[in-house]
Amino acid sequence: MLPPFSVVIPCFNEAARIGQTLRLTLDYLVTHAADSELIVINDGSTDTTGAKAREILDETKIEARLLENFPNRGKGAAVRKGLLAAQKAIGLFFDADLSTPLDEIPKVIEPVANGDVDIAFGSRALERSLIGIRQPWRREYGGRIFNFLVRVVTGLPFWDTQCGFKAFRLDVCRPILEAARIDGFAFDVELLSLARRAGLRIREIPVRWNDAEGSKVRFFHDGLRMLREVIAVRNSL
Repeated sequence: MLPPFSVVIPCFNEAARIGQTLRLTLDYLVTHAADSELIVINDGSTDTTGAKAREILDETKIEARLLENFPNRGKGAAVRKGLLAAQKAIGLFFDADLSTPLDEIPKVIEPVANGDVDIAFGSRALERSLIGIRQPWRREYGGRIFNFLVRVVTGLPFWDTQCGFKAFRLDVCRPILEAARIDGFAFDVELLSLARRAGLRIREIPVRWNDAEGSKVRFFHDGLRMLREVIAVRNSL
């Protein structure tokens, strides 16, 4: 069994899969960490994501909440809202597409629970043999270039800052969550930069991962925005 932790799932127009995602997540928690909580953040969806999530959360015995952002504010804002609302000692966020299988949760929860690190996050780059379904080549190599630029611009020593599978020891991480300002997709870079500056212990951990259709990241538009945000992170430190 795992210690209790808070699961945060940010959602934007995920009506097609949010039901299955929440059922699988709740089943996992009931089996492996029944005293945990589930927090879903509906980030200004224009479809039925909120209604479908509420229907499932109302039926569960696990402590669960649906939080709303209107209008859409961005993934960074949604994740911060969920983690700051968390009531357990450890907060874990992951994407609604479950690209990283739920069975990988112990890899990031246990090092935090054991007191080894303050932040543990999944990585696709450390052991690429763990990738099952790969991204289209343009997106995969674009991601590699982006992470190289992150290392150069910020000095972060990590190889995959963007994998949406991160666990936090919330008592020490709350100040960096409150200080963060980036609402877009580069929020991970800001959080890791703030954590490193604060002297927190961070570990990048290889996890299994599968590409899922329906990514909200637009290759060129969001890639340029993320690069601008990364430069803003460097300038703010």
